[in-house]
Amino acid sequence: MSQAALEPPYDQLLATAERVARERPEVDLDMAREVFLEAATLLHNGLALDGLDEHDTSAVVAGLCEDLISGDPGSAVLTRHEAALESDGVFHDPAGVAASLLVCAAVLQL
Repeated sequence: MSQAALEPPYDQLLATAERVARERPEVDLDMAREVFLEAATLLHNGLALDGLDEHDTSAVVAGLCEDLISGDPGSAVLTRHEAALESDGVFHDPAGVAASLLVCAAVLQL
């Protein structure tokens, strides 16, 4: 794990692991942290969000946090990708966000 994976915006992933462990008693906190820290490291090292500004990067990571805890993360990321292309004013670079979401899905093997 790289130190950069613990810095914003990737720290949102660790916060998600902790939230999920609080909300779902069957989830082991240490295991959730390990999984989400690995995801943060893969995204950081895979340069999945390179080229996005701070606003869009943070929004992508926030969306991924929700997608990764859904019943079907791959489908959720694809739906978010399609929505990004149709977003009006939500992102500074909708096409870049959409492309980054596909890279994230590939990096995380969703």
